[in-house]
Formats: sequence, C-alpha cells, structure tokens
Amino acid sequence: MALNKSIKIFVNYLLGPALFVWLSWSIYVQLRHQPNLREHIHTLRQAIANGPQWRLYVIILLMIINWGLESRKWQALLKNLEPMSFLRSFKAILSGLAFAMNTPNRIGEYGGRILHVREGRRLQAVSLTVAGSMSQLLVTLFMGCLGMSLLREHLISVMGGGAPLIWLNIFRFVTAFFTFAGLLLYFRLGWIVQGIDRIPALSSISRHISVMEELTVSVLLRVLVLSLMRFLVFGIQYILMLHFLQVDIDWWSGFWTVSILFLLLAMVPTVALLEIGLRWEYSLLLFGMFSSNAVGIYAAATGIWLINLAVPALAGSILILGVRIFSDRESMAS
Repeated sequence: MALNKSIKIFVNYLLGPALFVWLSWSIYVQLRHQPNLREHIHTLRQAIANGPQWRLYVIILLMIINWGLESRKWQALLKNLEPMSFLRSFKAILSGLAFAMNTPNRIGEYGGRILHVREGRRLQAVSLTVAGSMSQLLVTLFMGCLGMSLLREHLISVMGGGAPLIWLNIFRFVTAFFTFAGLLLYFRLGWIVQGIDRIPALSSISRHISVMEELTVSVLLRVLVLSLMRFLVFGIQYILMLHFLQVDIDWWSGFWTVSILFLLLAMVPTVALLEIGLRWEYSLLLFGMFSSNAVGIYAAATGIWLINLAVPALAGSILILGVRIFSDRESMAS
C-alpha cells in the first residue's frame, strides 16, 4: 500500500516537470540534428526583423484559434460524459500535445487529454477522443482529394504522364473511397460498438466505448464543422507564413497545395518530433511547383512546426503541473 502511495505521489507531482524536461531536450536534439537548420532559423529571423510584422502576429493568433476550435470539439464530445469549461478543455488539448510529440501519429494525445477527466471516466473519454480525431481525418482526406483534383495539371507537370499519372489517379480514387466510407461509419459509430461487442476477446471494453452510441447526429455534425474550420485556419496560417518568408504563391494554389501536404502527412505514420524532416521534403516537392525559393519553403515548414506543435506542446507539459492524476476528489476544478 505504501509503495502504491509513493508511486501516486511521484506521478502526481513529478510527471509534469519530468515531461517538460524530456520534451524540451527531445525538441532541442531533434532540431539540432536537422540539416541546414541554422540557415532556416536565420531566414526566419531575417523575416521577423525585416518583414511585415502583422503576418507573424496573425499566424500566432491563428495558432491559438486553431487549438481553441479543438477545445470546442472536445467540449462538445464530452458534454454528456463530463461537462467542462472552455479553459479546462483548452488545458486538456495542450496536455495531449505534450504527450503526443514522441508517439507515432500522436497517439499519446489521448493519454494527455484524459488526465483532465475524472477517474472512472477516462477510458470512455478515450473513445470520444477517437471520434474527434476521426472527424479531423475525414476533413483532411476530403480536402486533400479535392486539392489533388483542382491542382491535377500542376501535379502532372511535376510527375509526368504514364505510370506516375496512373498512380496519382489510383491515389485519388482510394482517398475518395475512404473518405465516403469513413463518413458513413462516422455517422454510424454504433456499428463500431456493436462489432466490438460481438468479438469475445474485446467484449470487455465495449462498456467503455458504448458512450460513442450516445453521440447524436447534431453533435457529430457540429464536431465535423469545427474540424473543417480548423482546416481552414491551417491553410490560411500556412499561406501567411509562406508569404512572410517571401515564397511567391497565390492564395488559391497555396491553399490547395497545403491541403495535399496535410493529406500526405496524415497518411504516412510518423512521430511529431521527427515529422519536421518529412514536412521539409513534402513542402519542397509541392510548393516547388510554384516557387523556386527553397530556403523560404523549408523555413515556412519549420516555423509552422514550431508555432503549431513545439511551443504548444511545451506549454502543455507545464500545464500538467496543475493536474492531479490520482485524486480522491469527486470533481476537478476548472
């Protein structure tokens, strides 16, 4: 019993500081080993010193709006399970980011969020988080597929005809199929619960995910709209960063190119801390269709990664300091 108490005290009071130190060091090491990083940072500094400052301020504001919209999604999903204030929801989102940085496809985000949910309801909250992630993925698939269709001529000019064109068409078809199949499943989450309940080995977890059956169509639709709004914020933010770094691309082409970029990042399993190198490669491949400013494209990918992921994740690790993972209290203060 004493050992269990000691473990609980350690987790309650030292998890936050340990995560902050570990995450800070991991981000530092990852950035340090990226090729040409100093050149990209220098480009960012020059843009900050000489460029129009308002764009940078708007980019930072959009980051806050982005995670604020995600907080609203989390509130909507948890309304019946455990109503929470916007501030508490926002803290949960940032805490999830802190855990997500070193896990494949940010799966650790679920663990970080549920720390802000009362004991006994955390496993149910995980299934609701999955529903929210599913809505964002569906928007990403749909917008990416639409982007490939609208920029088809540009993609063909880069890839050429023949086999690459065939593979492009196959990729578009597969993406469209999973988008519409996913939408059908999204509005019928009860099917997932019923399917798992019929598998003897998994039937024990059905009571934890049955909460998904309580999500009404109106709630799911609201979450989907919030996901679309987040995506629009993503696109505007990225184009502003490109323009801030003197990458010449028009808004129409830029937005749909960003849509394809997010699609590729969503479909390739990766770890957020290691994702920056992949962002560089995809960004240069896609935005290189419209601009020869390779340094600006790389710097934009780095800037977006730092502002949207690294900084909020560090903030989330600090917020965990105020969370008591094991508690006898019946409620958690906002």
